[in-house]
Amino acid sequence: MHPSHPSSGRLTALGTQLIEIHDWLREELTRLRASLDSPGGAALSRELRAHCVGFCTALDRHHTGEDGGAFHALAEQAPELRPVLAELSADHRIVADLLRRLDALLIEAADGRSVRAELDGLAALLETHFTYEERKLVAALNRLAGDPVELLGVTPPHEGDILERTETA
Repeated sequence: MHPSHPSSGRLTALGTQLIEIHDWLREELTRLRASLDSPGGAALSRELRAHCVGFCTALDRHHTGEDGGAFHALAEQAPELRPVLAELSADHRIVADLLRRLDALLIEAADGRSVRAELDGLAALLETHFTYEERKLVAALNRLAGDPVELLGVTPPHEGDILERTETA
């Protein structure tokens, strides 16, 4: 549990935490894409690869948490959201495929342009996905009780996020 969370595991409403997590993931993706434009970024330095792997891991953990936690709880408490949840889960599978392709490019030590093209496609999909998810689910999540780590897959970012720790490791 993150040290800023009370023992109940709940600091703010889950819907609000979802927005915080999405904003953090958006910022990290922006940082990652910008690092490709920096000198040496096209060569995919070890730090850049670590940052990319860290981002992909955090995003995958978030989506896995939603599919295995929050979405099940929402489907039980708000059955009218089931079609939306199914669409979002389908998006998660598409994102997972993009993450696998990105991982393969990193393993192959592909050029920065190939990685950038995958990241640009991922960014476009995620922005649409996050916006839709927030519009459709935040109010319902705010009514839902539970541990945010279990239900959303990632704690909201605070002073030291996963990616900074990955970069310095």
